[in-house]
Amino acid sequence: MSSTTLAYRLGEPDAECRYPVIIGEDMVIGFAFRWHRNWMVQDSTGEHTLGRPPKGEKGEDMAAANLVKQYAAGLITATRLVATSAEKEARAYGPAPLLHPRMPETPRNLAGARKAWAGLAEHLWTPLGGFPGADNPWLLACGMPECDWFGPRYWSHLRGRNGQPPSAHRHPGCIGEDKVRALIAAYQK
Repeated sequence: MSSTTLAYRLGEPDAECRYPVIIGEDMVIGFAFRWHRNWMVQDSTGEHTLGRPPKGEKGEDMAAANLVKQYAAGLITATRLVATSAEKEARAYGPAPLLHPRMPETPRNLAGARKAWAGLAEHLWTPLGGFPGADNPWLLACGMPECDWFGPRYWSHLRGRNGQPPSAHRHPGCIGEDKVRALIAAYQK
């Protein structure tokens, strides 16, 4: 392979907000994603933590460049891009586990997960994956009547502050803040 940089593009993120790094028309060399402030890659050899990008550099660019370098060196392999919907991908696993697979099963993580799940139930959200920690994307389904939205949300944005409930604005296209407040008991306290 020549010393010129291999062209790549980032695809649409999957259910866990992992961006596929695509070369050519449809070959994926790995995924770039953020986990607990660090950027990581997942490739044919597993998951690897890269840390935080240098100041002024985007994390997804740093992670993608790492994958391109590994691929050019022949250390990882590419696979064909398979288009799946995030909903199909998330719902294929059945009921969500309490913790995300990357979260160690510690007493603190278990307690945090139980508290988060209770908060989601109170505010009519359905988790489609295990608790990933407060500051990582968590695939959730909106539980409002006649709303079939699902997507990533962060527990840190949904838990409210200083004893107050979270914002009644849930996501674009939801049933409206007044209806949300009327349906959820936490807003009537």
